[in-house]
Amino acid sequence: MIQTIKKIFKILALFILVGYLASCRKTDIEVTPIQVGLFTENITVNGIIRRYAIYIPKGLGNSSYPLIFELHGGGVYIEDMTGESGFKTPYKLWMSKADSEKFIVIFPEGLNGTYGKPTWNDCRANAMVSSTANDVNFISKLIDKISASYNININRIYASGTSNGGIMALRLAVELSDRIAAVAATVSAMADSSECGQPINPISVLFMNGTDDNNLPYNGGTIGNPPNPNHGTVFSTETSVNIWTTFNQTDTIPNVYNFPDLDPNDGGTVLRYIYSNGNEGTEVVLYKVLGGGHSAPSILEQYSLLFEQSFGRQNHDIEMTTEVWIFFKDKTL
Repeated sequence: MIQTIKKIFKILALFILVGYLASCRKTDIEVTPIQVGLFTENITVNGIIRRYAIYIPKGLGNSSYPLIFELHGGGVYIEDMTGESGFKTPYKLWMSKADSEKFIVIFPEGLNGTYGKPTWNDCRANAMVSSTANDVNFISKLIDKISASYNININRIYASGTSNGGIMALRLAVELSDRIAAVAATVSAMADSSECGQPINPISVLFMNGTDDNNLPYNGGTIGNPPNPNHGTVFSTETSVNIWTTFNQTDTIPNVYNFPDLDPNDGGTVLRYIYSNGNEGTEVVLYKVLGGGHSAPSILEQYSLLFEQSFGRQNHDIEMTTEVWIFFKDKTL
């Protein structure tokens, strides 16, 4: 009888222990939620500490989600991109878009160029103002780090950029097409004197350029206002588009759409050309911003008249981040 009672107590103790351990495991899972919001972090690449900002929206859920890189223009800091510096910035709208569409945004920062502010080492072989950093490796290492920490859909990683950042995004299209599903380049074009090789994999590419850009000429040539040989040279927008439609073997006749002129006072309108049916489902898109200057179009984040005196008119008929997300969201590796 005593032995039977001892066995019963041992069994009860075993059940209690198992229940306790199970509750501990459940608690461990529940107390490690994803930290949400905007954070500035560092990563060491090639022995150099690099900065980036990351935005994590609420409610990502358990399924995998896209990752978007937004690359600044030359001389721009990540605080200027996120709005933390207090300036108008269309790029901060990526964060509200991430909230509604559920993806992670990264704002990486280039290293200082010859004028002491952040730049990207894009494909311009004849540019003397940018850093010599291996920025392709920087972006690749960031993909590794973020993918190790979050449930990233590795088939839905995208890069968008403006000016120097847009030309850098085009470099990623050439050299990182095994990891990047699509790129968008605003007020940017392909380098006509390139240190990069030829593209390898089909990849969807978007251009969004102003016809009155006084810094990166729509018809190609020397970059700068006034033109400065140290800034290098680019192909025209039309030639840049043709490079990618030819490589991707898209349709040669585009679908054309004229956006409503929401702001008649901004000095221009927007035409969209979509070249579809490329290899592996790729497409090439051109947003031709008639009368637009050297800036990303925006309805909500409008630059000052002082800005426009230096960089030309900003279009207010479309929202750059909205249009780029529409382009990105159905693209996969």
